[in-house]
Amino acid sequence: MLALCLVLIPVAFAISAPLCAALVALGHRLRTFDGGGVAGQVKEAPRRVPNTGGIAIFVAIAGPLAAVVVLAAFMPQVFPTTALGTLSYVTQKAELAAVLLASLLLLHVVGVIDDRKPMKAWPKLILQILPAIAVPLWTDTRLLTLLDAHVGGPWLSILITVAWFIVVTNAINFLDNMDGLSAGLSAIAAGSMLVITLEKRQWLIAGCLALLIGACLGFLLYNAPRRSGAKLFMGDSGSLVLGFVLAFASVRITYFDPATPQGSHAHAVLMPLVVLAVPIYDFTVITLVRLWNGKSPLVGDLNHASHRLVRRGLSRAHAVYTLWGCGVLTGAAGYALTRSEPLVAAAIGLGVLVLLAILATLEYASRGSMSPTMPGTRSLGGGA
Repeated sequence: MLALCLVLIPVAFAISAPLCAALVALGHRLRTFDGGGVAGQVKEAPRRVPNTGGIAIFVAIAGPLAAVVVLAAFMPQVFPTTALGTLSYVTQKAELAAVLLASLLLLHVVGVIDDRKPMKAWPKLILQILPAIAVPLWTDTRLLTLLDAHVGGPWLSILITVAWFIVVTNAINFLDNMDGLSAGLSAIAAGSMLVITLEKRQWLIAGCLALLIGACLGFLLYNAPRRSGAKLFMGDSGSLVLGFVLAFASVRITYFDPATPQGSHAHAVLMPLVVLAVPIYDFTVITLVRLWNGKSPLVGDLNHASHRLVRRGLSRAHAVYTLWGCGVLTGAAGYALTRSEPLVAAAIGLGVLVLLAILATLEYASRGSMSPTMPGTRSLGGGA
């Protein structure tokens, strides 16, 4: 199972990379370029870059996952006798995988529609809530189940889980505002969680994370920060999928298990917050800033962490690399948190807070850093 999970990275890459190339060519022919946003949204000047890369990301993640589930259900004979354990495991997880696939399909379709003709914020949010509710209700995938005994049932855990799905999904979507930023940070976070899931033998989640990494790496061939600019954007059809997979994986990971000494520390439940600290930090700050300015938190602008770093003098590429670097550090901290004694865990938590404080200082150290415009710049992504 370990080898199968790891081989899914090159499998997803082999699907994503050529499909992205095809989407670049097809996008120019069909003129599926990134356009303006909804009323009130502030975006940089659009470039003639197709925003259909999310199709490649979705196919690279959902395609292999669906293929394995379908083969296990209807053609088990294709599995060698040495893989009977794998076949049994896939069969057991088929319903969970089906719910995840259905959720990703819905979000992908919503994203495709939004990329072609921007949807209003509230209908789009409601459609995001549907899979966020379906997963905990249908599969009992929930955060903080230990609260059930104290509040008279699972209702609070379900509400927290739904909120987590919405926050993480939109945090990754919000990061799709500069070349390579959302895909890079998603792959980094997935890499950290992949190590944890492999150690704990959570093969389905590990497989999903491996597919996400491969899909993002293939996409980054056409979207990484470069002087010539991106050749392809992922659009909401990709960022919503990435965010939901990361939210799903972070909820499913067994990062707190009182039955084992290694996982006996309650602070381990904070692992998802640490691994996803950079996206959540950006989501939190941008939401508060918009509310403070009397604007809807659901309508995009140019006040994200990446934009603020550019206004501080960094190049766009360096701003993205800086946030990637922060993602690597928080990902490593999240992994270490699951293996640490309380005193070490406290030091790790303090270190993450210091890192975010340094990032905030870099962003806000100069007057005017919150200017909503960036004269002379070009569009670098399709996110909010």
